[in-house]
Amino acid sequence: MNMPSHDFVMGSLQLLSTLFVFAVGLGVLAVIVLFIIDVTQTKDAVRKNYPVLGRFRSLFSMLGEFFRQYFFAMDREEMPFNRAEREWVHRAAQNQDNTVAFGSTKSLTLPGTAIFVNCPFPTLDEDAIEMQPLEIGPYCKKPYNAPSFFNISGMSYGALSTPAVRALSNGARMAGCWMNTGEGGLSPYHLEGGCDIVMQIGTAKYGVRNEEGNLCDDKLKAIAAHEQVRMFELKMSQGAKPGKGGILPAIKVTPEIAKIRGIPAGKDSISPNRHPEIDSGADMLDMINHIRDVTGKPTGFKAVIGSFVWLETMCEEIHGRGIESAPDFITIDSGDGGTGAAPMPLMDNVGLVIKESLPLVSDILHKYGLRDRIRIISSGKLITPSEVAWALATGADFVTSARGFMFSLGCIQALKCNKNTCPTGITTHNAHLQKGLNPENKAVKVASYCKNMVHEVEVISHSCGVERSRLLGRRHIRIVQGNGKSVPMDELFPRPEILPEYRRFSESTKKSG
Repeated sequence: MNMPSHDFVMGSLQLLSTLFVFAVGLGVLAVIVLFIIDVTQTKDAVRKNYPVLGRFRSLFSMLGEFFRQYFFAMDREEMPFNRAEREWVHRAAQNQDNTVAFGSTKSLTLPGTAIFVNCPFPTLDEDAIEMQPLEIGPYCKKPYNAPSFFNISGMSYGALSTPAVRALSNGARMAGCWMNTGEGGLSPYHLEGGCDIVMQIGTAKYGVRNEEGNLCDDKLKAIAAHEQVRMFELKMSQGAKPGKGGILPAIKVTPEIAKIRGIPAGKDSISPNRHPEIDSGADMLDMINHIRDVTGKPTGFKAVIGSFVWLETMCEEIHGRGIESAPDFITIDSGDGGTGAAPMPLMDNVGLVIKESLPLVSDILHKYGLRDRIRIISSGKLITPSEVAWALATGADFVTSARGFMFSLGCIQALKCNKNTCPTGITTHNAHLQKGLNPENKAVKVASYCKNMVHEVEVISHSCGVERSRLLGRRHIRIVQGNGKSVPMDELFPRPEILPEYRRFSESTKKSG
């Protein structure tokens, strides 16, 4: 057998070496091209902030569809939001097809699962009624006819980046929903999009405080002078940390944010754990009525519900003062957390979840004949159509979401919101990381998410045989029990009778919309 000649072997080795160098060169060139493409594009924040490397996230996400059922968490297993929920929001924000095939991956036999009762004769498209505005604050100088039942919950400028606030503001205008400022005050970026705004007043009174930290009427009037500012929300507590004030680490307190809030720059921004001047329901009503008198605009409060006897005492106080003294709305936050930084003991263990607190508050207001005077806004992990429809059926007039809209901005649940290292640019003031969030592009996604949410809630309501979503009631839902069988929700949470002495108030304030 003839052996290859020395020249042949050497030539082959040279060819292989040349090919290897050529392949490496092509690889390096490809990386450079991909780097330039990723840095200059504006649609994907992760790829812009982490050129080339960011592409592996999409690759692994795609491969996970095939492998995760064997090695990783299933679609419905992750916390605080599972993959199925996040993917629905992502597709809704992208205006992509949101249908699924081969059956539901959601277990419909777990205790507590809500199942909507479809009607044998669902509402025809031509009989459906479009979402109607609903008035808030009938006794105000400037009531607010809120156009959308789904809106953006409170997230402060400071906790959120400048491009994130810009995207949310513009997206809210496109969708016709309101945007809550969160407790960090009103920034120019909230206003520039042209959307309706709810100004939140936290325990530190950021944006409306004087040098001593007390409420300043002149600053209240200046905020109310903006036509876009439609309502004021007095924050008593929030889902992430009931009984503790807001926390913004010093690294995120930039000079601009400090100026808007009225605090020193570069120092931790920590709010008191409650409003020092509010020590009772009567005190809270005094504050609400003062803000409403100064601004002329609807005013209510936000709270996580734990103890609830105080709500009944408040209702009695309202009747003693007069129906016009009532809060124009109550925002109920869920006790299972939110976007803000919080101690784990509070995040995990304090406050009722919305599944229990929403029907409880609605029923207390109903019992005292105030349900149609005081609007109910529901908040807390309600980011998909079934959850929003459940809230409307249970007793809410409106639903707000923070994390749902964060997902529409591109949030990947990295759980870095409080670290100033958010990889998508949403909750960081790192200029490099913010480059990945293009406000113009993301605003369209924000609007698409809101519009698709409204549409699919309407799909559920039409399946239940009602013409519009606010006509959903507890009779349209069954709740799965421990034995695997479901019972009607209106049997589990029956409406109490209106107390006889308060029936006339209920008759005079019937809601519409």
